[in-house]
Amino acid sequence: MEKRIYNFSAGPAILPEEVLKEAQKDLFMLPGVGMSVLEISHRSKTFDKIFADAVGGLRSLLSIDDNYDILFLQGGASLQFSMVPLNIMPPKNKADYIVTGAWSKKAVKEAKRVGTVNIAASTEEEKFNRIPKQEELKLDPDASYVHFTSNNTIYGTEWQTEPNVGNVPLICDASSDILHKKIDINKYAMVYAGAQKNMGPSGVTVVILRKDMVERSQDSLHTMLNYKTHTEKGSLYNTPSVFGVYIISLITKWLNELGGLDAMYNLNKEKAGLLYNCIDSSNGYYKGHAEKDSRSLMNITFNLANEELEKKFVVESTAAGFSGLKGHRSVGGIRASVYNAFPKKGVEALVNFMQDFQKKNS
Repeated sequence: MEKRIYNFSAGPAILPEEVLKEAQKDLFMLPGVGMSVLEISHRSKTFDKIFADAVGGLRSLLSIDDNYDILFLQGGASLQFSMVPLNIMPPKNKADYIVTGAWSKKAVKEAKRVGTVNIAASTEEEKFNRIPKQEELKLDPDASYVHFTSNNTIYGTEWQTEPNVGNVPLICDASSDILHKKIDINKYAMVYAGAQKNMGPSGVTVVILRKDMVERSQDSLHTMLNYKTHTEKGSLYNTPSVFGVYIISLITKWLNELGGLDAMYNLNKEKAGLLYNCIDSSNGYYKGHAEKDSRSLMNITFNLANEELEKKFVVESTAAGFSGLKGHRSVGGIRASVYNAFPKKGVEALVNFMQDFQKKNS
């Protein structure tokens, strides 16, 4: 294959070309080090600099002050489904969960192993086609925390702003939309995210944790499941995902050079707007799954008239150089994931393909 295709995969997802080229150069030998970035020790001064750049880049982009620890862990967001309740649900052993898709359901399953889970709201009966409204939330003011998933990759829905939960600590799984726009981190007790959508390769999970939450972690927990272990050792209790942290440092640098998260957000709105406009102007040929006020900027999900036509769409789009457009196996349809690094010209090319496909198959 002579050129890069357009990667619409939901994750691991597209990375910025500038980042890939710099990583390619360092893959053989880091300047002044004499060895590959894949070979350096996590105890070396070289990695200390990479680690500091990654932490500093995240603090700069999200305006994270010293009241929060930033951890680079492993096990994906799925491990956090367990670590969150194990560490933060005590001593009350009850928490509120807002269910908006498959991943929040999985988080609920693990939390129930630890304590009582109150489903503050769920849109499952509506096939997760929208985000609950504030007035629908049935919150317990005595809960240990409220957990929500900011973006739902499978269903293509996204919170436009975080829920108002009063004085109860707010915890967010932001795996599929972190860094797509600026958020007020001070509204959160914790934000966690797998890196493989907007931050880097799979294998590293970022945890942004307010220091008072760490105090809830009990010494009786298994060592690797205890947030104290990782905050006290600065994510270096065991060997971290060195390459993953390295890519995060490059991604944060790329975002800052782009103009920060406000600039990224404007670009994301522009890219998603092109696709949604194509769907809305198709006279029902393409049917969006999410309600308009719940639409995701990261994952655009839609259907055609029947499954046979969708299969044809996937086959022909693949042949045209578009990868990863088949919807999640649990819901079918089509899904175009346009994360931060996805180029606008790729979205424009897909829109042209969709318009041409409609003309040929109407």
